[in-house]
Amino acid sequence: MNPEELKRYNRHLILPEIGIEGQEKLKAASVLVIGAGGLGCPVLLYLAAAGVGKIGIVDFDVVDESNLQRQVLYTTEDIGLSKATQAAKRVRQLNPLIQVEIFPVKLIRENVLEIFSNYEIIVDGSDNFATRYLVNDACVILGKPLVFGSIFKFEGQISVFNYQGGPTYRCLYPEPPKEGEVPNCSEIGVIGVLPGIAGTLQANEVIKLITGAGEVLSGRLLIFDALSMSFHTISFKLDPENKNIKELIDYELFCGVSSSLAKEISPEKLKQKIQSEEKFQLIDVRNEDEFERFNIDGKLIPLSELEEHIQEIDKNVEVILICQSGKRSAKAAEILIGKGYTRVLSLGGGLNAW
Repeated sequence: MNPEELKRYNRHLILPEIGIEGQEKLKAASVLVIGAGGLGCPVLLYLAAAGVGKIGIVDFDVVDESNLQRQVLYTTEDIGLSKATQAAKRVRQLNPLIQVEIFPVKLIRENVLEIFSNYEIIVDGSDNFATRYLVNDACVILGKPLVFGSIFKFEGQISVFNYQGGPTYRCLYPEPPKEGEVPNCSEIGVIGVLPGIAGTLQANEVIKLITGAGEVLSGRLLIFDALSMSFHTISFKLDPENKNIKELIDYELFCGVSSSLAKEISPEKLKQKIQSEEKFQLIDVRNEDEFERFNIDGKLIPLSELEEHIQEIDKNVEVILICQSGKRSAKAAEILIGKGYTRVLSLGGGLNAW
């Protein structure tokens, strides 16, 4: 290590569990971070600060103003710019001694194996189940450890999968939830500090994997509640069948994500319809607590109760379905169309675009 590195990483070097040998392992390591959002931001900051020699960033999104409540790599001036590009810029400013590579693309089965091939450890900071299963299966095929993190409102989950023949994501979650059953952050909300806590814990697991310090969180899921500030772990075992993955599948199909059969209506068009007092049925398929926080009138029928109350929706009048992001309303549209409704529209982008 050169004099600049010896000074920069001094607090690591004096730790017996890391020392010069461990810091040299960090310098030689390569880590790919999936998602430069709430989880990815703290992961990237702490891995860069720790001196991980090569860091890859996968994210095809741009910075939105609503991201700034929790995605601490970005500033107001970054709104509308590439997350991968801006994240790499900040990381290089923090530590110019490391190499940073960006992949401003959507991770899909056609590119995942090639992107993963040049990295030793994969960190999953994604926010959807299709990507999580894709990342897991790619790691199994390539034999790479996967550091997992997820957040929901005030709760976080952390684990390490596929480590030294250990359990995988599929061992913990064999099947994905049905589409719309688990709302994402844009639909249900998240406390801003939560991804910071979870992402920092993920970075800690990466450092342990690289240096050999401590006990890796393999075969255990760490769950913490930010409201009560309580932590507990549950253990899970390897299902050998989950190690037999040889090829990648259609993960959106596997997770029940499909193109909606319904046409979309833009927020502007819907506003015009409301102002013109044109006759139509406005159905809000969010949950009751979401509806109470904010609504644009309409009849509340949560997606989970839609089939039970379908008789309350008139087939002879145009139906416009709304939710927070447009995903649940699209699913609701498919249900109605499947029941013979022909005049169905879904609010494109949901109330987030209102």
